[in-house]
Amino acid sequence: MNFLTLENVTKTYGEKVLFRNISLHIEKGQKIGLIAKNGTGKSTLLRVIAGREGSEGENARIELRKDIRIGWLEQEPVFPPQIDVLAATLDPTNPVVRVVQRYERALAHPENTEELQEATAQMDLHHAWSFEARVKEMLFRFGLNDLGQKIGSLSGGQQKRLALAKVLLEEPDFLILDEPTNHLDVEMIEWLEEYLQQPSITLFMVTHDRYFLENVCDSIIELEGGQLRRYSGSYADYLEKKALREEVEATTYERQSKLLKRELEWVRRSPAARTTKAKARIDAYYERKEANEALRKKSDEMTLAIKENWLGSKVVELHNISKSFGGRKILDNFSYKFKRRERVGIVGPNGSGKSTFLDLITGTLPPDTGKVVIGDTIVFGHYRQEGIQLPEDKRTIDVVRDIADYIPLEKGKELSAAQLLERFLFSRSQQQVYVSQLSGGERRRLYLLTILMKNPNFLILDEPTNDLDVPTLQVLEDFLENYPGCLVVVTHDRYFMDRLVEHLFVFEGNGKIRDFNGTYAEYRALKRTEATHTLASPCAETPSKTTPAASLSNAERNELKRLEKDMAALERRKREILERFNSTDLSPTDISRLSEELGALQKTLEEKELKWLELAERAS
Repeated sequence: MNFLTLENVTKTYGEKVLFRNISLHIEKGQKIGLIAKNGTGKSTLLRVIAGREGSEGENARIELRKDIRIGWLEQEPVFPPQIDVLAATLDPTNPVVRVVQRYERALAHPENTEELQEATAQMDLHHAWSFEARVKEMLFRFGLNDLGQKIGSLSGGQQKRLALAKVLLEEPDFLILDEPTNHLDVEMIEWLEEYLQQPSITLFMVTHDRYFLENVCDSIIELEGGQLRRYSGSYADYLEKKALREEVEATTYERQSKLLKRELEWVRRSPAARTTKAKARIDAYYERKEANEALRKKSDEMTLAIKENWLGSKVVELHNISKSFGGRKILDNFSYKFKRRERVGIVGPNGSGKSTFLDLITGTLPPDTGKVVIGDTIVFGHYRQEGIQLPEDKRTIDVVRDIADYIPLEKGKELSAAQLLERFLFSRSQQQVYVSQLSGGERRRLYLLTILMKNPNFLILDEPTNDLDVPTLQVLEDFLENYPGCLVVVTHDRYFMDRLVEHLFVFEGNGKIRDFNGTYAEYRALKRTEATHTLASPCAETPSKTTPAASLSNAERNELKRLEKDMAALERRKREILERFNSTDLSPTDISRLSEELGALQKTLEEKELKWLELAERAS
């Protein structure tokens, strides 16, 4: 069944052509990922597919199946600030939604017993109890536990998660998602991956998360040079097929170069006046030259080899530092000495204090107790999650030149600001564009360059992958793989973390940070394996693989056994609550009580799992 047909579709932005005469067909059940550089029209194409924008040109054809429901997630969704989370989630045109909203209002004023009884009767009449439970379960899954919180008090990341929950709850036939993994932690991303793998879901999405593309999509579409190129298969298949295509193009470039040299000799020998046939040959020469130049640019190596500022023996030292906000511990008596050329990844749930920790490292934020010692040779480069305000009235090239005209490369060479911009996929013409005309992703890319242009030897990246496109991430990863300074990364992008990081700081809550020696994939595998083993183990005190070694004290061994029992009991209770939500005989009081219990239970379970992992690793 065909869901969408695009034929001869063109969109321009001023004098810039985003795409010209493109065609696309999407069938039911297909899951397609779109890859393109920022500013080349990804979000515009999504709006065209969603029916929010039309096409230019007389021969354009856009056909969206009439009897299907579209679910569209914008990159930056907007909600009325005065409404609450629950109201923003529910579609007021749905009669069941109106019944649920009436019941929630009545529940907030239990003194009006007559209204509460009538609202409860309407819930029974419309079989709305299971719907309400599903709404709450979805919102809790995305960390939105306060249903009465006003939208105006939510962060941008919370609003993006709210918009995603709303789209999924509507259960549309065709999902169109613009960067769905932005602002999700790893637990949320992995759940969303599994959800979208359902055969019944038809999907078209833009995401920079390459593991997500690999695990969800059955084909990849690349928007390049205003044209679409489709690759069947996963992200890995796309990489393999693209590499083969570029190899063929490189061979074509070499062959064309030799032909052009011969043509050039002929053109230079030809007299000023020539026959029509000769002029046609000259015109053909210039056409081939232009096409060959495009091939050359695509085959250029986009790597960076910036020479580091000298790094002394003392880097950054944290001595017994503690930090709290509003009674909540972020760090508790934490010590660590960073070594030269070290690579550390920082992981933990949203709101656990990762960004605060980065500010402590740089000395931007003082600790409550303890001391941070920064080496005399340290030059920090701190890419912040919230970014910076770039001057709207300046050209892209001038923003970089304001920092430096050149940066030193290895072997005594230099790289100009214009060359660095080119390496990060800003063409010479784009460098003349004003900042006000850049897309959100292009601004992020420019902000990153302002950090690198300072030539830091201690680089801190706080969620660098948000809003960056896949080609930019590939260039950045190539640079960071050979980066000679210290590197600290906070990101929920599993691919990015796996490629660059050698060990982790795991924020476990209540001020505890554990240093895990290994990659991010190894840490996730350990968590899944050990948790599965715990749940599969009997609660009796029978010796098992997790029986602790003598490295633990008697009290710690007893605590490990107690945690195993507690976690098994919590998992059983969690399953019971989720099964109860499917029941139609729940009273209003039961719904409220079970929802609160589920939220508290999940938090307790995560804390116990982290503590168990800490003890189990020491015991192994």
